[in-house]
Amino acid sequence: MPANLPPQYFEVEKKLKETRDPLEKIKIIEELLSIIPKHKGTEKLQALYKRKISKLKSKSQKKSAVAKHDLSYHIDKSGAGQVVLIGPPNSGKSMLIKSLTNAEPEVAEYPFTTHKPYPAMMKFENVQVQLIDTPPITRDYLEVWHSELIKNADTVLLVIDSKSRDPAEDIITIQEVLKEKKIILASEDKHKNSSKEEGLFVKNCILVLNKDEFSDDSEMRDLIIELIDPEFTPVFCSAAQNKNLELLRKKIFESLHVMRVYSKIPGKKPSFDEPFIFKHGCNIMDMAKAVHKDFANNLKYARIWGKKKYEGQKVNKDYKLHDGDIIELHM
Repeated sequence: MPANLPPQYFEVEKKLKETRDPLEKIKIIEELLSIIPKHKGTEKLQALYKRKISKLKSKSQKKSAVAKHDLSYHIDKSGAGQVVLIGPPNSGKSMLIKSLTNAEPEVAEYPFTTHKPYPAMMKFENVQVQLIDTPPITRDYLEVWHSELIKNADTVLLVIDSKSRDPAEDIITIQEVLKEKKIILASEDKHKNSSKEEGLFVKNCILVLNKDEFSDDSEMRDLIIELIDPEFTPVFCSAAQNKNLELLRKKIFESLHVMRVYSKIPGKKPSFDEPFIFKHGCNIMDMAKAVHKDFANNLKYARIWGKKKYEGQKVNKDYKLHDGDIIELHM
């Protein structure tokens, strides 16, 4: 039996052939089904379109599920180390990022301006440190990717508004929320001596009391220090007024426990612009591997310049590197 399709059907069918969007296709097919005359001659065509709608919806749902599953943010480490900024709403993390780097994150007075991680590079002397701004943490809000980002960081910067109604309560809230995710924020001393409990992430943390308006009010500062966790020695600063930011830069760099080591070609002066970055405890062989695999395979000895060293002192492969060392490798 002939279908006897009206001219309007062919106009809409043309749109179906032109689009690739599954949701748009579903809408067009539903429009076609409303146009197709309902009789025995169009039963197969109607069934065909209904099966197409079913397939398109199934495909769309799978894509949606995959997209939801993939909603995560992994940021590769860059520079001398990775430092993640965390804190409650309106603690001034984004303003701190802006003041410490050349980046331009969105800064506003209302909470939750930051809704995804924002990486930026902070310069300290002749090295770059990666800072990552993150969304605020509350008792009801901490994404899975957010906690994973904190676990992967070298240092955590806990930023608290010093003008908050209760800075101590803000700190406790963050600590409790993270503890549920097996993350413990620890001061420098506690982090050094912490036991590696299985499944627990003890993160080296710098406590920053931002929006500091008590520069000349030692009593107010003392009161805040008394109220907060005695484990931490806070850094008071003001991102908006650039107060104490150089001290904070230094604290951030020192928390990474890295060394700057310089390479020297025989007969030439060393370059101090781009140092090699190593963790404490690395030796000459680590330096050789970082420079080139040929040095790692054929290194005979090295000469060294630095503090409390003889100029050009000859050292073996096991020599432990120190911050500021200048190394001349010999094959």
